[in-house]
Amino acid sequence: MRVLSAYLPTNFAPQRPLVLIAGRGLYPIITAAAIRRAGIPLRLIAMDDETSPELIASFPPSERISLNVGQVGKMLTALRNFDAGYALMAGQVTPKKLFHGLTPDLKAAAILFSLKRRNAETIFGAIAAEIEQLGITLLDARAFLDDELATLGSMVGKFTINDEYLQHGIQIAREIARLDIGQGCVVRKGTVLAVEAFEGTDAMLRRAGTFKTDKSLFVKISKTAQDFRFDVPVFGLQTLASMQEAGLTAAALEAGKVIILGKAAVLQQAKAAGIVLIGF
Repeated sequence: MRVLSAYLPTNFAPQRPLVLIAGRGLYPIITAAAIRRAGIPLRLIAMDDETSPELIASFPPSERISLNVGQVGKMLTALRNFDAGYALMAGQVTPKKLFHGLTPDLKAAAILFSLKRRNAETIFGAIAAEIEQLGITLLDARAFLDDELATLGSMVGKFTINDEYLQHGIQIAREIARLDIGQGCVVRKGTVLAVEAFEGTDAMLRRAGTFKTDKSLFVKISKTAQDFRFDVPVFGLQTLASMQEAGLTAAALEAGKVIILGKAAVLQQAKAAGIVLIGF
């Protein structure tokens, strides 16, 4: 029997329906395509004003539902109605909607009230627990995307930055991840130019670009205790464009942990732009 993905549970039953809980961006689109290629019965829970209309339209009405970000009770009901064996979260939700634009239903309000700390990790962690209480396995969000992950060594170009500076960048990235600040940083010759926080990767890269950027390095890493069921670091064409805009020409990505969305296109564009990509 062929292995569908290294990130699936050993007892994965491919005949059971899998429900994709889709946010915005390319991530859920690529994930849906990979699941369909694997022949898994697929259903969709879409987020209003977040999920791609094209992705929604690719599902017949009986196999999809759209809801507001705060309608957790409706989401759980939909999972039951779809007779889901598995669920997979892919794609971001606009961060401000989790904290300022959220209109919670009773279930979501109860979850929020129970949390001592309210951030994306605690909110999604609590939702994940609700899903699994239904007997539904929430899958590692890298499942079916094995070929999209960063790999060890050179992926594009020749890496010429001193190993000492690379290790410094990795150390800084790991420390800010440990402190739950962010998952990336930009360093240059032992100096930290910028670290990622709530503003996100693209804003951090633009900020780093205001300094001298020759021999600078962007490092992207997973958190110390990353919950890959709902939080996977990604690198895509938008990240690449932000690097170009900032004048950055090298990135180091954690192998097996960072998803390169649309990997073939990203590697091709990086090569054309003279941007070096390595995995560590």
